[in-house]
Amino acid sequence: MRSSLKIFDAIIFGFDVHHQKEIITLFFDKNAALSLQLKKVLPIKWSASKKCWYGLDMPQYRKALGLPVKAIETSFVMKLEEPNKAYLQQMADVLVLKGMSSNTQNTYLNEVFNFFTTLGATDAKILDTKRLSGYILYCHRVLKLSENTIHSRMNALKFLYEKVLKNGTLINNIPRPKRKKMLPKVLSKQEVIKLIAVCENLKHRLIIKLIYGLGLRVSEVVNLKIADIDSGSMNVHIVNAKGKKDRYIPLPATILEELRSYYVLFAPKVYLFEGPAGGAYKVRSVQAVFKQNMKRAGIIKQIGVHGLRHSYATHLLEQGADIRFIQKLLGHNSIKTTELYTHVSHVQLNNIKSPLDSL
Repeated sequence: MRSSLKIFDAIIFGFDVHHQKEIITLFFDKNAALSLQLKKVLPIKWSASKKCWYGLDMPQYRKALGLPVKAIETSFVMKLEEPNKAYLQQMADVLVLKGMSSNTQNTYLNEVFNFFTTLGATDAKILDTKRLSGYILYCHRVLKLSENTIHSRMNALKFLYEKVLKNGTLINNIPRPKRKKMLPKVLSKQEVIKLIAVCENLKHRLIIKLIYGLGLRVSEVVNLKIADIDSGSMNVHIVNAKGKKDRYIPLPATILEELRSYYVLFAPKVYLFEGPAGGAYKVRSVQAVFKQNMKRAGIIKQIGVHGLRHSYATHLLEQGADIRFIQKLLGHNSIKTTELYTHVSHVQLNNIKSPLDSL
């Protein structure tokens, strides 16, 4: 049975099961050019029994075709016992109704799925604080999960018990592990200069410059649209970022001409940075670009592309920018998050002399 049908241009998409695998079905009038174009986005085959084209139902294909992202694999849910299986579906519905991001939905559902798998046939609703504490101890002692993973699992369980099982006090009585206080990893200004200098590809160089020059998250740079760049006001509009918030960031004057050259050369249609098959550039591609150019620049620090955002904030602070302005530019809810960068900045620390130097 086909369900959730969606008309996308000349194609009708649907979701089905074929040879015990979940698939995306595609119905459209005979069109060789369209078939070839689709095959670049989704490896499709013809099904004689279903009389349609189809491809495997995978998150990357849904995203490329503009279809809704599935929160959790149906095949996973089928492995669960009742009534926990029903609870997981209820939780999926509540997450959608509350407008949670797809990342939060996936994280919460997968954490609760792991919890239900451990419970087996035991109804999650009958657990008391002692038994739930026993499960969290199991995560510590047997699964040896990290503090961050246990926090994530407890957040998901809190949502389950508060919003679905209507017993919110249960998880609140269980102590949480103390988080490690990790400082952000940053590049020096000299290292940023080296990184940009070795990046020969114009698109890649602009991606790195914008992440550093605007303090963007990777998800924000790949979702930038041409319409978000306002060269008149010299502002960049960051739309629907983390926490579903918009913000404006000043566009560095030094990058404007390079952006114009890029636009003429690459002719992007919607997104500022687009993949070979169109649509937004992939996050993993940006991560690979950063890693390759770090190697070319001979920078051996163990740091990810998000470190460019940390470097932006740290360097602004060192230049004397007010921390509350930095908070707004980064889109932080709490000033405490931004204050982390005061522990990374070396300007004031370097002015302090050790007593050893005065002997």
